[in-house]
Amino acid sequence: MIVTIDGPAGTGKSTVAREVARSLGFGFLDTGAMYRAVALAALRQGLDPDNDDDVSSLLTDLCIDMPPDGIYLNGEDVSHLIRTPTISTGSSKVAVHACVRTFLVTQQRLVAAGRDFVCEGRDQGTVVFPDARCKIFLTASAETRADRRLRELQAKGAAPDREAVLADIRERDLRDSSRAIGALRPAETAIVIDTSDMSVEAVIAAIVGLARTV
Repeated sequence: MIVTIDGPAGTGKSTVAREVARSLGFGFLDTGAMYRAVALAALRQGLDPDNDDDVSSLLTDLCIDMPPDGIYLNGEDVSHLIRTPTISTGSSKVAVHACVRTFLVTQQRLVAAGRDFVCEGRDQGTVVFPDARCKIFLTASAETRADRRLRELQAKGAAPDREAVLADIRERDLRDSSRAIGALRPAETAIVIDTSDMSVEAVIAAIVGLARTV
């Protein structure tokens, strides 16, 4: 059984998906991390994440593995290296390229084939697993998501500007929802959950309950 959890940045998808997977005894597929790994590879080679030819040239020799303990890029554990604002922006940019999406959608389907998985991302319920039995779309106001991101950065010792964080959130929303391939939107059969005024625990409980009834 596949449970898909889609939604924009800052809705708590990764945290929620991991705990839902643990509660159900399913595997967890962090697809956003895969796009981040591609962005990191492009950055390291000095390539333009907006340039289709540049990004396409990466994929031939790119190896992305996702064991339970993290994500590996060409054999290197990059689990922490991909969690920076620069890589977040880069991942959204590389995700618009058809070559990247085709490459990673194939990888995602191979990983989850014949297994019970919670799959988190932007287009899991619409493109990658359109026949999934349980589809969730998480949302929250841009302001709420910016405040969450602000607290995350402050906890790491950074001193970000709230307006800059909010502007980045809105820019990513626009880019993700307007791209030609795999645009961010709820699947027709997805259950939309607004997490603005919900605790993480409440969101997890709601999704676990839904998954157990389908």
